[in-house]
Amino acid sequence: MTDLSLSVTDIRILQILQNEAGISNVALAEKVGMSPSPCLRRVKQLEASGVIRRQVALLDRKKVGLGVLATIQVRLQRHTEAGAEDFAHAMNDLPEILSCWAMTGRQDFLLVAVASNIESFGDFVTHQLLSMPNVRDVQSSLVLKEYKNHTAIPLPKAI
Repeated sequence: MTDLSLSVTDIRILQILQNEAGISNVALAEKVGMSPSPCLRRVKQLEASGVIRRQVALLDRKKVGLGVLATIQVRLQRHTEAGAEDFAHAMNDLPEILSCWAMTGRQDFLLVAVASNIESFGDFVTHQLLSMPNVRDVQSSLVLKEYKNHTAIPLPKAI
């Protein structure tokens, strides 16, 4: 299913689920004006098609002891497809890394990372990232204050 084949009802379901992933099927069906069985079928179709990748609980990182949030720019020594793929796969094994993007420009990758405190962040950068064989250098920036951190993506307006 592509974005062109999303019905108005699909869009409304997605808008609600982005903000209330834990909503019951009965409540969701009521909000979109459907009976529960067809609504559940629609949600399952959206999941099967990959439009809904997964539903998660969003945690407050500070309340679980992760007071440091940082962006990290990484440059690799060797710019080969295999080297980039190896680095990207390694990031999947590091729980401190929340996001990893291959980039254009001076840096090869942009990471978002969390840590409990500045010392643990420094240890992570020094002992994990900088010790990787293909990493040339890293530059990190600490987040001072979050003004916006949303996961909902903009969807076409439901009629």
